[in-house]
Amino acid sequence: MRAGLADIFEGAVFRRIVEGMDGVHRRVLKSRVFVALHMHAGDGNVHTNIPVNSDDYRMLAEANAAVARVMRLAAALGGVISGEHGIGITKLEYLEPEKLAAFARYKARVDPEGRFNRGKLLAGADLRNAYTPSFSLIGHESLILEKSEIGRISDSIKDCLRCGKCKPVCATHVPRANLLYSPRNKVLAASLLTEAFLYEEQTRRGVSLRHFDEFGDVADHCTVCHKCASPCPVDIDFGDVSIAMRNLLRKQGKKRFSPGAAAAMAFLTATDARTVKLTRKLMIDWGFRGQRLAHRLAFWLGLAQAQTRSPPATVGRPDLKAQAIHFVNKPMPGGLPKRAARALLDIEDPRTIPIIRDPRKAAEDAEAVFYFPGCGSERLFSQVGLATQAMLFHVGVQCVLPPGYLCCGYPQTAAGNEDKGARIVTDNRVLFHRVANTLNYLDIRTVIVSCGTCMDQLEGYEFDKIFPGCRLLDIHEYLLEKGVRADGVRGVRYMYHDPCHSPIKTRAPLEVVSGLLGADAAQNGRCCGESGTLAVARPDISTQVRFRKEAEMREGAHALRAQGANEVKVLTSCPSCLQGLARYRDDALVEADYVVVELARHVLGENWMADYVARANAGGIERVLL
Repeated sequence: MRAGLADIFEGAVFRRIVEGMDGVHRRVLKSRVFVALHMHAGDGNVHTNIPVNSDDYRMLAEANAAVARVMRLAAALGGVISGEHGIGITKLEYLEPEKLAAFARYKARVDPEGRFNRGKLLAGADLRNAYTPSFSLIGHESLILEKSEIGRISDSIKDCLRCGKCKPVCATHVPRANLLYSPRNKVLAASLLTEAFLYEEQTRRGVSLRHFDEFGDVADHCTVCHKCASPCPVDIDFGDVSIAMRNLLRKQGKKRFSPGAAAAMAFLTATDARTVKLTRKLMIDWGFRGQRLAHRLAFWLGLAQAQTRSPPATVGRPDLKAQAIHFVNKPMPGGLPKRAARALLDIEDPRTIPIIRDPRKAAEDAEAVFYFPGCGSERLFSQVGLATQAMLFHVGVQCVLPPGYLCCGYPQTAAGNEDKGARIVTDNRVLFHRVANTLNYLDIRTVIVSCGTCMDQLEGYEFDKIFPGCRLLDIHEYLLEKGVRADGVRGVRYMYHDPCHSPIKTRAPLEVVSGLLGADAAQNGRCCGESGTLAVARPDISTQVRFRKEAEMREGAHALRAQGANEVKVLTSCPSCLQGLARYRDDALVEADYVVVELARHVLGENWMADYVARANAGGIERVLL
């Protein structure tokens, strides 16, 4: 009827009448009571949800009358109120007295001290003491929250059905270590904290600092693997929610400072060659060595075993002593290359674009690829970046590298510094357009990565607009396309750990790994526990995550040895996972390595790294001024 009435009351004179009609319409819609039936049609149980705005007392009265009618109708049709698992404070007053009495007797017998669900379904557990603020208050009574990040976070999780399908795939849901931090539970916690923020903001008390800490604790318990999105029927990705929560805390100035995370972020963000060299010396050389020494001490004192045998369940951050033990309870890897990949090849100058080719195989008009090595493959595990270049050198293509040290921006974004991550992305894209203009004589059709998080971040770079018609591809898929294969691998059996951010997108990862190595690889599941900076920011969470991975590693290695394997290796395609997997060496007696590094060893020989560096430095590198 609205359009017809608007025609009758057309014109500025009647504008207030039309606005009044619209206001009535909005109030009616806002106060309309809907009864939602959940999943139990025809099975004798009753499970209804009636959303209400608790600031609308007329709507509350209508909803209460609807509840009573639904309960009477269910009983009249021969159904039961108590058959469904979710009996809460609304249903309590409609349960038969004899059933409540039977339950009270049973509860007194099996739980005389009232430890489980204290007061649940007992006298005094009805609606008289309940307080539930309405979520409509966020939009209508709290302008501060309406315009803040917390409103958007609340909106992103409001559709959660609490079905629990996210629990089996969540890395931080470890039943024998910590049951509290599945995505479903974190949605509940975030909703409760939102209500606390809302209440305290409206009452002008100021938001409690304890609530910010709890908010940060929920956000910390996430590896940002995004695996919870796949089974979720309403498409909630708690990885994205966690990033938004971390951003909110940073913007509010309430994000807890972590020295380990700050140091790791400084190392990943640095672009100056001297800074990279210094931080690599302090953190990777001396730092890893000190951590391994502390691990041996903790192991000798029996402190490390106590944590890894049965990880303590945590709510919030443990004390400093416990965190220190968590940090050293598994050793960091050793035997890393002494220098970064760029330093070995003398291509650290950010003013030049390195083009690496084997002059014996690749002419200047040979196929060219653009390789983005990322932080982990270039600064930390430089053997990964070198192995990637060596294999491209071997197959006769021209490998174009970005000028200077770069980061893709993912670590900063995932850690909650979205602004800094966005700046890095913008700067990189501008730089890559300059590279493309400088090298317009090269027909670059493939952008190569050797890291899954880099792959996920670079998918938003729109490389097809930088190098027209190009594709983004993992090094392992590219080498498989080129027909590279390691034949004659003997005496070793492989497990493959597929990273949370798998870079292998176009084929099944096991198919790619087995095809390259010429040998079947067994899948080894669960998160390694490293998860970027998680292991240094919240080592207590990593200990819990590693508990399940250690069991997987032991079981997988035992199965392969039972089949006659003399040596077992676990391979991966993520630098952070390589660091994480190396820490299980003493537990499962398994060496960890990168797929492309293992491939280079078998195809190019044990001395592949020194051979490649020598050949590249002997006339295999062209430096183009940017």
